[in-house]
Amino acid sequence: MFHMKNNPSALFKKIKNLSFIALLFLMVNCADQKPPLPETKEVSLKESFTDNFLIGAAVNDALISLKDSLGANLIKKEYNTITPENSMKWMYMEPQQGVFEFETADRYIDFSTKNNIAFIGHNLVWHSQLAEWVEKITSAEELNASLKNHVQTIAARYTGKIHGWDVVNEALNEDGTLRNSLFLEKLGPDYLVNSFKWAEEADPKAELYYNDYNMTHEEKRKGAIELVKMLQKEGVKIDGIGMQAHWGLEDPTLEQIETSILAYADLGIKVMMTELDITVLPNPWDLEGAEVSQNFEGSEHMNPYTDQLPDSVATQLAKRYKDIFELFVKHSDKISRVTFWGINDGHSWLNNWPIEKRTNYPLLFDRSYQPKAAYHSVLEIKQDSTH
Repeated sequence: MFHMKNNPSALFKKIKNLSFIALLFLMVNCADQKPPLPETKEVSLKESFTDNFLIGAAVNDALISLKDSLGANLIKKEYNTITPENSMKWMYMEPQQGVFEFETADRYIDFSTKNNIAFIGHNLVWHSQLAEWVEKITSAEELNASLKNHVQTIAARYTGKIHGWDVVNEALNEDGTLRNSLFLEKLGPDYLVNSFKWAEEADPKAELYYNDYNMTHEEKRKGAIELVKMLQKEGVKIDGIGMQAHWGLEDPTLEQIETSILAYADLGIKVMMTELDITVLPNPWDLEGAEVSQNFEGSEHMNPYTDQLPDSVATQLAKRYKDIFELFVKHSDKISRVTFWGINDGHSWLNNWPIEKRTNYPLLFDRSYQPKAAYHSVLEIKQDSTH
């Protein structure tokens, strides 16, 4: 039994301990009563630019089949339009004459439909990645019939499910003249007119585009403008022009990009950035464009960032993306879509072109699907405008 008279120091110590406990209880209780912090919602690319243009990415079969679940989730979160990187090209869609393979393409369409994502068909007519049997055709009449059947069979299958088609892809040389492809050689310029007409007949509601690279170069730009005017003169429906934006850290200049946007918009059609990526690696022998037939052997000099991208280059990339997107927003009344060519750095075709087995960093997400400084720099444009 405790006696205060006999042990005053013990009593003082007990009171002191009780006071500390009471104080601690009050502190915890007050802390519990603090109002909760407001939740901050992370804004995605598609949400940030919802009032400007569609934001898209090129996707592959692994993503559509959900083998790449991280990629699929990233698409659902960040983008509102997708383009198949390879699977709808001629060699895959019609590997044998008159025999069409729709299974993979159907999965792309199903994925976009279920997730309310605008789908861009890529592509109907291209001189590259043709099935072998096409290149063996010697008769102009047979080639014309095969071209019509290819365009109309595929376009008709997906009527009402496709936002737009890259009807003709890369039909121009660098000097703006028509590329001497199999189609031009045997069918003449009429193949361009007919391809658009056949696509419209098969799917009247889909938007129809011409798509090409180096569209900021003056001579090619002039050639593209003449091509569009020719189609318009023939009464052909053409809704937009796709500028494949395979660009570098410095080239093309912002002035060249802006001049091109304005020139194409003056035709009364939509402008799209269809294959946006920015290489950070050296360009061998001043190679230009996206001609897939070109390739080069590698070297350490040409592949300097095998482990990681230096902070200085990452900062340069982020600034380049921010400058470009500021220009896009400035002209968003003319631009209807911006599509990145790939989901993340590891998926980019630039790891194997124009030199195989390099390590490039051209997109907004790294190889672990994490947003890079370039991603945040793009989002800052819209965040800054709201303050």
